[in-house]
Amino acid sequence: MTPAAPPADPGTRLAGGQLRLKHVLKGDGRLGHDLDPRDRAPQDACGVFGVWAPGEDVSKLTYYGLYALQHRGQESAGIAVSDGSRILVYKDMGLVAQVFDESVLGTLRGHLAVGHCRYSTTGSSVWENAQPTLSSTEDGGLALAHNGNLINTAALAERVPAGSTRATTDTEVLAALLAADRSKPIEDAAADLLPQVKGAYSLVFMDEKTLYAARDPQGIRPMVLGRLERGWAVASETAALDIVGAVFVREVEPGELLTIDERGVRSRRFALAEPKGCLFEYVYLARPDTTIAGRGVQATRVQVGRRLAQEHPVEADLVIPTPESGTPAAIGYAEESGIPYGQGLVKNSYVGRTFIQPSQTIRQLGIRLKLNPLREIIAGKRLVVVDDTIVRGNTQRAIVKMLREAGAVEVHVRISAPPVAWPCFYGIDFATKAELIAGSLDVEQIRDSIGADSLGYVSLAGLTEATTLPAERLCRACFTGEYPIPVDELRVGKFVLEAKA
Repeated sequence: MTPAAPPADPGTRLAGGQLRLKHVLKGDGRLGHDLDPRDRAPQDACGVFGVWAPGEDVSKLTYYGLYALQHRGQESAGIAVSDGSRILVYKDMGLVAQVFDESVLGTLRGHLAVGHCRYSTTGSSVWENAQPTLSSTEDGGLALAHNGNLINTAALAERVPAGSTRATTDTEVLAALLAADRSKPIEDAAADLLPQVKGAYSLVFMDEKTLYAARDPQGIRPMVLGRLERGWAVASETAALDIVGAVFVREVEPGELLTIDERGVRSRRFALAEPKGCLFEYVYLARPDTTIAGRGVQATRVQVGRRLAQEHPVEADLVIPTPESGTPAAIGYAEESGIPYGQGLVKNSYVGRTFIQPSQTIRQLGIRLKLNPLREIIAGKRLVVVDDTIVRGNTQRAIVKMLREAGAVEVHVRISAPPVAWPCFYGIDFATKAELIAGSLDVEQIRDSIGADSLGYVSLAGLTEATTLPAERLCRACFTGEYPIPVDELRVGKFVLEAKA
């Protein structure tokens, strides 16, 4: 694992060929993830991307693949590359475009790569926990990136050799266990280990010569395989394949391990498939231009809006979305109801991760940092406002108040998901049940709390039907509290390994 030549300002070189950048500014994320710190939205899972393509600029392919997946994780980013004889990992805190530039990518040369953009679900958001993670094996190195969240991390961590890891993530535990089995090739070690791993995981990993991808038996988090002109790519979403010019081949099946090298793609089953794809991917997580299980996410969200109009009709003058999360469902609601669709709120497209700590005065402006009403459009109107979820209710409360101040005579809120009343243990960082407004209040109480004239959530049956998948093939735990993989809540949590340490 000899490191490649570093760029002009490489930062600190660590063991195993990893580089820690020192010139990248760190964002606090408050305006992007936490517009209102009291009403944190569901944080996305992570994005993973892998490519095997001799003759291609794999670091740039991975960069653009991660760029397409940036919505899934905005805390850190990293890329590992190999030229066949050595692995180099480059990662740091921040967005993909903050971590990587032309000079950095120019040093990451090889024919295969894996990349990751992270939102932390196990382990703190610190550099040591950024991915891909790198471990030493009998024959060289192993770089691994993970989307999802394990529920038996603590038990697995007890098997990790002492002193073999500094990180506090389930990803590091997986990498350490794979690398520790020195009696087998990585493919065989993975096939033996993965049946013992419980929870949600879509993995991309590599040694110096081979790319691997694996998905948990339930297929909770998405993963797809694509064909490049001179190779192959795997990614969390089809949108990432599109941006690098890869042709979608198929989904990586639940319980499947793929091996990709000069011999092509080989498939191996390590567990029987028990499909339970995440229903919330359709609601919020996935890009609208992504396809899941043969169904476009945009089409699903528009259909949910139509179902909302059927289930919760109202007399109104205008349907407006909360941009952009509510836009597809608002289009569907308008089409089905016959009420005109319009833009009543303008989003500041440049509000994202910020390097400036907001002052108290600015923070009190709250939602106006991100959204501003078009008074001439909404004044005197009865509005239907469509959004995807209500978490604690603070954001919707602020929007309703802002619209009334701008002259709206009625504000009817419609939500394109059922009430989220249960936490997720499989890779989405929701608030706790006690913090979720639907965990303690019924619909009428929530309506009163946010100050709307009426409030309607799409039914669970309506949302499920829009996906075109049967209910038994979906994980709907955040809406029902019925978890497809039994969870010992005393043995899970974001800081389970840090608490143990």
